[in-house]
Amino acid sequence: MADSSATEASTRRRRAAGRSASLLPVNGQPEAAFLGSAPANVRGGRGQAKRDRSLETARSDCHRTQESLLSSASGYNNYRGILNWCVVMLVLSNARLFLENLLRYGILVDPIQVISLFLHDPYSWPALCLVIVENMFILVAVYTERQLSKGSFSERVGFLIHCTNMAIMITFPAAVVLLVPSITPVGGASALSLYTILFLKLYSYKDVNRWCRELSTIKVKKLARSLSYIYYFIFAPTLCYELNFPRSPKIRMAFLIRRLFEMLFFTQLLVALTQQWMVPIIQSSMKPLEDMDLSRMTERLLRLAVPNHLLWLMFFYWFFHSSMNFTAELLRFGDRQFYNDWWNSETVTYFWQNWNIPVHKWCLRHFYKPLLRKGFSKIVSQSAVFLLSAFFHEYLLSVPLRMFRLWAFMGMMAQLPLAWLVGRFLRGNYGNAAVWISLIIGQPFAVLMYVHDYYVLHYRQEAE
Repeated sequence: MADSSATEASTRRRRAAGRSASLLPVNGQPEAAFLGSAPANVRGGRGQAKRDRSLETARSDCHRTQESLLSSASGYNNYRGILNWCVVMLVLSNARLFLENLLRYGILVDPIQVISLFLHDPYSWPALCLVIVENMFILVAVYTERQLSKGSFSERVGFLIHCTNMAIMITFPAAVVLLVPSITPVGGASALSLYTILFLKLYSYKDVNRWCRELSTIKVKKLARSLSYIYYFIFAPTLCYELNFPRSPKIRMAFLIRRLFEMLFFTQLLVALTQQWMVPIIQSSMKPLEDMDLSRMTERLLRLAVPNHLLWLMFFYWFFHSSMNFTAELLRFGDRQFYNDWWNSETVTYFWQNWNIPVHKWCLRHFYKPLLRKGFSKIVSQSAVFLLSAFFHEYLLSVPLRMFRLWAFMGMMAQLPLAWLVGRFLRGNYGNAAVWISLIIGQPFAVLMYVHDYYVLHYRQEAE
């Protein structure tokens, strides 16, 4: 009897639980829809009071003080979807331009043609011979420093030898490029670029050894470094000399192969896009430039801006990330900060300080700070840095092209007033947009000017 009574009680409890469950929200309908039919003993109690209060709160707190997401005061910064949209639109628009280019011009990519940019005669390699001569300047600098460390040369004599060596290092290759007609513009620019890098490296080599002698903290025998160490510095991806460079523990073969693959891939891509995209636009721009048709010149400039900027971005990645990391990994060079977040630049000055870290470190260490120590103001020292940069930009363009138009020089010096205007009147995103516009528009303008002048100076004279 007791067992049967317990069984009946258990059955009644399960039925009561089932009836209570039937009062819960069904199919997502609000609980209030069932309150009218619920028994008083189910709606009552502390739990039901809490539910009633939560329902009243939900009905009354529909609005609160808040900003729209696109307002700067909202603090919202997750624009990943908009960024993805921009990427998709960029890909689609460029795909249309590329398809239009193929339909109009056909396939213009010719890898064999690139060889002619470096060589007129396959049996003559004047630019390569010019590069080999660089070793003479390296040996002179090393010999001079060794004599200075031994006391065989006075500081004045060593200074004069270094100055003479570096002056010849700048003038000699320029004279060869100008006087030897078999050197092509691309070959001459490549040779002069290597001479410019060597000039900056040997200048740093001279300064650091002089500083060590002045401080008298390094023994004489430590300053007379081996020739292999000097050549390590010559090939290392840095312009600033040190007695001891940071070294990585080992060579990572997987990392090295990835960088090598990127170098090969982007080299082919740069050549293909230049031939297929850039060259037709430049050729079609000659007539508007000769006629001084302002509207068509502007249209050609804007057409050239997109492929030119895209190629510049690819070159940046190819050189500063792939190539320099490949060289650093091969030499186990530890300092891999070749660039900083220049794409976030809100001022022109920040861009020039962060897009090319090796050059920035050299300018800061061997040019800007020495001028400050000599009593020059920051404005004068900064202007001197831009003046030096403008000289080398013009040197690397005018000499290989064998014409002097000063477009690169004026473009670099124009960065000074531009930096003042952007820093004075623009802030945040507006400053960043101004930096991007100067990069996208300024470079193709200089390209058009040099190409037009080169065409007028050479090809039109040949046609006449």
